[in-house]
Formats: sequence, structure tokens, C-alpha cells
Amino acid sequence: MDDAGLIPGLEVRGARPDELGACADLYLRVLRTTFTWQPPERHRRDDFLRAAREEEVYVAVADGRILGVASFYRPRNFLHSLYVDDRGRGVGKALLDHVAAVADGPLSLKVQAPNLRAQAFYDREGFVCVERGQDSDVDWLRLMQRRRS
Repeated sequence: MDDAGLIPGLEVRGARPDELGACADLYLRVLRTTFTWQPPERHRRDDFLRAAREEEVYVAVADGRILGVASFYRPRNFLHSLYVDDRGRGVGKALLDHVAAVADGPLSLKVQAPNLRAQAFYDREGFVCVERGQDSDVDWLRLMQRRRS
């Protein structure tokens, strides 16, 4: 770790097909430990793998280990998921910056209303709430990235 707490040698790149299983495992692990307002069994590895067939999947890697994953649905510039094992060390920001750089316009995403930590992260990164709604029993906010100058 460097002086700023960031991980040296962190690389963000497209996930290889043989890494999708590890990405799904990370997705499941993070959901089950951080989405405490939902029962753990609600989250399924196959949900990630099914979505990944239509999305671009990016990984943040250091020392050969996948530390974070982001999936991006290009037709809508929609960041479908961003999950990080070791938060607070720049991994999420590196993934977000990478996806924003490859997108054709401002990113949008949905965040669950109880996920205050994610909301604070996206607020710091220049996202604003443009819509609120509910899917089954979960309230969510749709966030849009402000245009960068």
C-alpha cells in the first residue's frame, strides 16, 4: 500500500472468460456481507453470470488477485454493478473511472436506498439522483453522472 492508502500496481481491464466465475464469487461475497437489509440467500451467483452475458465486465487486479468487479451495459451507459472486496483503497474509484472513460456518455446506475455507503461514494464522484422507485420490496435511487468539464 502506498502513502495515500491506494494499492500500488492496481490494473483495471476487461475480465477474461476464465475469470467470470471468480467475479461472480466476489459479487456474491460482497452482497452477502454488505447488503445486511436483505436475506443472504436472496443473492445468487448465477444472477451475475446471467447478466454478464450481455454486459462488459471489468476487473481491478493487483498481484494476480481480483479485488473488484464492475459490469457495464453499454446500450444504456448503465453501470449495472460495482463490487469491491477491500473498500477504501481506491479500487471502486479506479473501476468507476475506467467504465466512465469507455462509456459513450454520462453513466447512470441504480443504488438501493439502504446502501448509504454507496450513495456517499457516488455523490463524491459527481452523481445526482434523478429518479426514485421500488423493485419488489427494495427502494432504489437512479443516479446520473454529471457531465465532466
